Amino acid sequence: MKTLKEEVRFNCPAEELWSVLSDVGRCDWVPTIDEITLEGDCRHFEMTGMGQITEKILKQDHANMTLQYSAIQTPAPIEHHLATMQIAPLNDQECMLNWTTEISPDIFADGIHQGMLVSIEGIKKII
Repeated sequence: MKTLKEEVRFNCPAEELWSVLSDVGRCDWVPTIDEITLEGDCRHFEMTGMGQITEKILKQDHANMTLQYSAIQTPAPIEHHLATMQIAPLNDQECMLNWTTEISPDIFADGIHQGMLVSIEGIKKII
């Protein structure tokens, strides 16, 4: 299993970034997704180049600004996927996003990491 980590500073209040990431039906910051459908604690979407994916929202902790989710249905034979996004305020106008993803088998790590990087760039465009 590989663990991927990205730590990114944003020039916005932590609450502003959390309002984007905690809205689990929002996809304007993910360039490869056009629409998300919510069903209970699951979100369904089609990702360009990957196909239909279902993720289960495991934690949406507003007090600690933490979102945790797992891909539970994918076209690829993923054995384990666990992503955690946590926002830490640095001051009134800056925050840090810590995004960690566990993925197995390792062969999917590069693709997942590229998706994380593309999504971070998408966040930067709307913040």
